[in-house]
Amino acid sequence: MIAEKIKAPQGISVPLRAPSRPWGETSHQVGPHQGAVAASPDPEVPAKPARRRFTADYKLRILKLADACTEPGSLGALLRREGLYSSNLTAWRRQRDEGVRSALTPRKRGRKGTVSHPLIRENEELRKANERLTRRLQQAELIIDVQKKVSQMLGIPRSAPEDGGND
Repeated sequence: MIAEKIKAPQGISVPLRAPSRPWGETSHQVGPHQGAVAASPDPEVPAKPARRRFTADYKLRILKLADACTEPGSLGALLRREGLYSSNLTAWRRQRDEGVRSALTPRKRGRKGTVSHPLIRENEELRKANERLTRRLQQAELIIDVQKKVSQMLGIPRSAPEDGGND
């Protein structure tokens, strides 16, 4: 190991140790990208990290490997090698025990689209049309009332309605 001393602002020297192996090197090259050559990671931090997605086949394979781990520490080694948490196994086991293979497939995140029934949409359109026509009727009745009052004030006799209705 390489040890260096850095002088701190107050003149205190602090020994620094270099890591035992570079970031890109790992002891195991087994995982979702089997056979890939390890390269040094990009030092730039992405603005938004990429979310990992696991296929149903991958989840089932990992669950089989986890169930086969009988020696102490072998399950932890599997989780470290694959970069998983034990909560992943718990959730995947629960999904598997429900017996639905589709439960293991990844779901789209975010708001779910509302599935509207055609009758609900038609009902809403009819309700809006009813409210609009009710407002127009109230407005027409108000205009007729004003016309009646104006004709009474001016002494103009009203003519009888032609349709024979009573008013």
